[in-house]
Amino acid sequence: MRKFLSLCALLSMMTAPAVAQTPPPDVAAIPPAVVETVQQLQKSALAGDLAFATVSDLTTMVGPRMAGAEQEARARAWAERYLKGLKFDAVRIEEVSIPYWARLYDAAEIVSPVPFKLYVAALGGSGPTPKGGITAPLVRFTDLNGLRAAAPETVKGKIVFIDEPTVRTQDGSGYGVGVVKRGLCGPIAQSKGAAGCLIRSVGTHMHRFPHQGGPARARDGATLPVAAVSPPDAEHLSRLMARGEVKVRLEIDVEVKDDAPSGNVIAEVRGREKPNEIVIIGAHLDSWDQGTGALDDGAGVGIVVAAAKLIQDLPRHPKRTIRVILFGAEETGLHGANAYVKQHASEVGQFIVGAESDFGARKVFRFQTRFGEAALPAARAIQRQLAPLGIGPHDNMAFGGPDMTPFRNAGVPIVELEQNGWDYFDYHHTPDDTLDKIDPAELRQNVAAYATFAYLAAEMDWDFRAVAK
Repeated sequence: MRKFLSLCALLSMMTAPAVAQTPPPDVAAIPPAVVETVQQLQKSALAGDLAFATVSDLTTMVGPRMAGAEQEARARAWAERYLKGLKFDAVRIEEVSIPYWARLYDAAEIVSPVPFKLYVAALGGSGPTPKGGITAPLVRFTDLNGLRAAAPETVKGKIVFIDEPTVRTQDGSGYGVGVVKRGLCGPIAQSKGAAGCLIRSVGTHMHRFPHQGGPARARDGATLPVAAVSPPDAEHLSRLMARGEVKVRLEIDVEVKDDAPSGNVIAEVRGREKPNEIVIIGAHLDSWDQGTGALDDGAGVGIVVAAAKLIQDLPRHPKRTIRVILFGAEETGLHGANAYVKQHASEVGQFIVGAESDFGARKVFRFQTRFGEAALPAARAIQRQLAPLGIGPHDNMAFGGPDMTPFRNAGVPIVELEQNGWDYFDYHHTPDDTLDKIDPAELRQNVAAYATFAYLAAEMDWDFRAVAK
């Protein structure tokens, strides 16, 4: 699940107790020895394959990792063993209880005027249909606003069909716009008396597989059956509806539990001078169940683990601690990240800065921050060290990745190492999210970028909360 930019860009930083630091120096103040270490980290990252090996092991030996399911539990056990094997400090699992939803069965077909099988996936939070499914006419809308404006009598008893394409963009902003219908079609359609809801998949490809997604539980108590239909099938439905009434049969069965086990897996590179000041780099361990979660978010797991391992293996650790967090249950509601910030509320003032890798495996092309104004020289200093990797500067409105949301809301400074997402939503949440989609060379560049950022943030005495006086 990745960056709801259009929804989150307006979120502002809340204040939190800051660790007392000196104001950040300009780029010229970075000691030559630190620059030399950064250069060595980048060289090692660009020659290494630990990130790819990590993703390969996770997706091969564990596979898909639905939040709260037995597969996610196996992933936590795998991660704990793997991180201990890499000799990280303080490896541990912090358990979290979450609401659980899983699809057991989903199917759809056009029953008239021309029978045709549709490829669909029940969306997170969908309610079940009665056994044997529901059969009803479709009512089509080109976007969610059309459904909002519809008179209830035009929707009652019908299956709503929102046929809105997702715009392909490099930064993922098209997804941020298009994904809104995924969570709101069900409750809005139910409030108007609809029998069910289909949405055109929130993806940018034209293959016959649907995109999953959604919270563990539907919003506002909605229990309507909701599913995504593959983009080519959405176009087929649209063409057929232009000729007259179309009836569809939709059948969904789901499993729901109030409490299921999840958790965060944590490892550290302990700081040599200020171990209680913490730089956070994270990714999420869970995935949807159609593919193997290689891009979302196995790649992120590989990137942050490999970056931290390079720093762990330095002859001298940085001053501050680097904490790797592999979050549980991101896909179904940021449960792991929310629980982590709540459980560690007393430490929030010691969280120096945070970043999450959760946008696939393409190259990082831009560095974005959310710092206090007086800390912007530090942002420029970091970006200049990233420049040899082909990474340019951006603004000070970073989102930081979904699992960074509760950290950002608690006042923790955030950075975003923005990846090229031009084709990310061709694979995201689909059966095609598999290891072969990862380019090892591009993955290495990500590792180099994260190692550079994490090392500088942990070694230099910068206060990223600093405000102008």
